[in-house]
Amino acid sequence: MFLKGKTALITGSTSGIGLGYARALAAEGANVMINGFGDEAEVAGYVEELKEASGAGAAYSPADMTKPQEIRAMVADCAKAFGGPDILINNAGIQHVASVDEFPIEKWDALIAIILSSTFHATAAALPGMKESGWGRIINTGSMHSKVASPFKSAYNAAKHGVAGFTKTVALEVAQQGITANTISPGYVWTPLVEGQIPDTMKARGLTRDEVMNDVLLANQPQKKFVTIEQVAALAVFLCKEDASAITGANLSVDGGWTAQ
Repeated sequence: MFLKGKTALITGSTSGIGLGYARALAAEGANVMINGFGDEAEVAGYVEELKEASGAGAAYSPADMTKPQEIRAMVADCAKAFGGPDILINNAGIQHVASVDEFPIEKWDALIAIILSSTFHATAAALPGMKESGWGRIINTGSMHSKVASPFKSAYNAAKHGVAGFTKTVALEVAQQGITANTISPGYVWTPLVEGQIPDTMKARGLTRDEVMNDVLLANQPQKKFVTIEQVAALAVFLCKEDASAITGANLSVDGGWTAQ
């Protein structure tokens, strides 16, 4: 348990990849604060699960990722509860599928706020503590859409490209202060976010569910299978090790070969 005494804050972590990060870091002994929406009893169950796995602390923040003050208050609450955060994983995200000329303005604003702007606000709030301690790990969830684009996902493509660029800037600013910043860019992972976009893609492209699964989601993923949550989380754990201290400013693909094409 090499993360004993460290604290991780993970946004968008009450399901999917975010919950996978939380479980993997707790298994290494970290205090963990999770964040997101969900059934109150279910979320409470995750907190207890994380406490048991880590032998340390766990907590939940309901902070809304569209509200800068709530994001910054969440970081402060994490520091009060456990110290840190030493590890910040910006993972919150939503998706909407539509052509550019029909893309709802409110959906554009929401995606940019939740994916990109929240990454800025949480990072800005967490960095002073990391600088003071001389150690930190910032891990941002990108996507293969931080490197290449797909039609009908203009806001998501723009936000994820922005996250990758922002990560590089942070990495350069703190390169000599014991802090690394990296982007993990998964291919299609079977999560509620991916499952939820299937009906919109069916409508936008006039396809059946099976056609969306095979001809859209996995069409450009050469391994022809979904990446697992555990594979993504394992990379995050590695980035927290001293062995990974020279990896910073990177955009690391876990995409079954998608962006090798």
